Amino acid sequence: MTRLILSLLALALSGGGTIAAQARPTTPAAVPTAQEQEVLDLSRTKWRWMAERNVDTLAVLFHESAVFVHMGGSMSRAQELQVIRGGGIHYKHAEIFDASVRIVGTTAIVLNRIRLDAVVGGNEVSNPFVVTEVYVQVNGAWKLASLSFTRLLQ
Repeated sequence: MTRLILSLLALALSGGGTIAAQARPTTPAAVPTAQEQEVLDLSRTKWRWMAERNVDTLAVLFHESAVFVHMGGSMSRAQELQVIRGGGIHYKHAEIFDASVRIVGTTAIVLNRIRLDAVVGGNEVSNPFVVTEVYVQVNGAWKLASLSFTRLLQ
């Protein structure tokens, strides 16, 4: 029994625990619908707005009840906008490796696998993430309701 536990621990420490993060779909990606492409384009544009610290445009995009989950905690819409405005986080560049979207009714869920180069609290950092974005339709416009960063082990 001890040998089995040690073997499993060794497998996990050797990187076997990151298999799920590295898994790739076995079927080719479907061509996005017009609505899916609209959301994917909005997501990509949002990264540019964040890099440019375009707070006024982001304020329009972010839903009033939006939540933002970072490695160090969560923030409200107002807190996220203030952190971007004040330079507490400067999203310098997001290199997007993969992006997908699923639309369920009036909700769109975007998954981005990125490398984010940022300045956080005056320190330059670069991290691999899967970022989950949830958009909801409000009066025909997509609003970002949630943005969550999950750091990848690479």
